[in-house]
Amino acid sequence: MKHEAQPEWCDVGAASELKRLPLQEVKVGRGKLALTCRDGVFGAISGVCNHVGGPLGKGRLEGDYVVCPWHAWKFHCRTGEGEPGYEADRVPAHEVKVENGRVLVAVEARSTRNRLPHAPHPLSQIKPRGTPGGLANDAPLRVVGISTTQMNAENPRESTSEFLLAAALEHAASKGAETRTIRLRELSFRACEGYYSKSSRACTWPCSITQMDANDQLDRVYEAIVGWADVFVIATPIRWGNASSLYYKMAERMNCVQNQITIANRVLMRNKVASFIITGGQDNVQGVAGQLLTFFGELGCAFPPFPFVGHSRGWDAEDMENNVAHVERSESLREGVRGLVDRSLELSRRLIDHPGSQTEMPRGGRKAHSLTPRET
Repeated sequence: MKHEAQPEWCDVGAASELKRLPLQEVKVGRGKLALTCRDGVFGAISGVCNHVGGPLGKGRLEGDYVVCPWHAWKFHCRTGEGEPGYEADRVPAHEVKVENGRVLVAVEARSTRNRLPHAPHPLSQIKPRGTPGGLANDAPLRVVGISTTQMNAENPRESTSEFLLAAALEHAASKGAETRTIRLRELSFRACEGYYSKSSRACTWPCSITQMDANDQLDRVYEAIVGWADVFVIATPIRWGNASSLYYKMAERMNCVQNQITIANRVLMRNKVASFIITGGQDNVQGVAGQLLTFFGELGCAFPPFPFVGHSRGWDAEDMENNVAHVERSESLREGVRGLVDRSLELSRRLIDHPGSQTEMPRGGRKAHSLTPRET
C-alpha cells in the first residue's frame, strides 16, 4: 500500500511570542512567508506579492487580508486568495499547526500561485514616434507647454511665465506644429508617496499612484511628455530662488520615468527636446534653470542652444503690477521665446530625421549604474 509523503515542518518560534504581532515575516526553507495571527488562529502565505514582488510580511493585516506595503494589494491571510473580485489572483498558502507551544509551518505550500491577468494601463501601451503603431516621422511636430504657475481659479491673476508660454505656443502653431497647453493648477494629483524609498522595485512605470488611483490626473502629463510631444516647454515663476512648488510636485512624480533607467535600463523618452521659460520678480534665473536642465537631462532629453528664456527685475523691484506690464509690452521677450521655439523645433526635427546608428540607448549617467562591481 502506497503511503502519502508526510509534510516537512519548520519551527518558526514560540506561539506565545508570535501571537504578539498580527503580521510578521518569517523564514521557512529558502523563502519568506507572511505569518498572521487573527483571533488566536495562525495563517501563513507567501511573503512575495503578485504585483511586483513586495514583501507581504512587512505589510499590515486588515481584517482577514494581508495588505502589501508597496502598493496595497490584498491577499487572504489563510487561503492566499486576492480580495473580493480578485480571488483568482492568489499567492501560495501553507499549512500551520501549533504543537507543544511551538508554531510549525509546512515547508511546501498547499496551493499554487496564480496571477490574474490585469488589463495593461494605457500609459504602458505608448508607441513612440517612428515605431510600429506610433506617429509617422514625417508627421507635424508636437509641442506641449506646461505651466507650473499656481493661482486661485476664482480670483485669477496675470502670470508672466504663462503669458510668455502662450506666445511660445502661438509661434509653434504658426510654424505648423500641433500644440497643447497643460496647466498643473487645473489638475488634481497626489504628491509622490515615496515608493522608491521602500524599494527601488516599488517605483513602477506607469507610476504606482497612477495605477492605483483612477482620479489622479498626472496621467495627462505622463501621456503628453512620454508619449505625445516631441518638444515640451516648461514655464515656471521664481519662488524664493526656486521653481514653483507645483513644478517640484510634478518633478517628484516624474522621477518614476528616471527610475526606469536606474532599475531596468529602460529609457522611456527618446528624441525629446525640452526648453524653459523662467520669470520672477527676484533674481536666480540661472539657479532655477540649472535644476530644470539637470532633471530633464536625467530623463534623457536634449536641449537646443540657449535652452531657456529668463526674466527678472531683481531684489528691490517689488512693484509686481509694473513687472507684469513690462513683460506684456516687451517685444524683446516675445522675440526671445519665438527664437527658443525655433531652436527647439529645429533640434527636434534633426533628432527625428537623423536618430543615429545606435539601436540601443546607452545606459544613463552615474545614477543609472550599479555601485557594486560585478564579477566577470
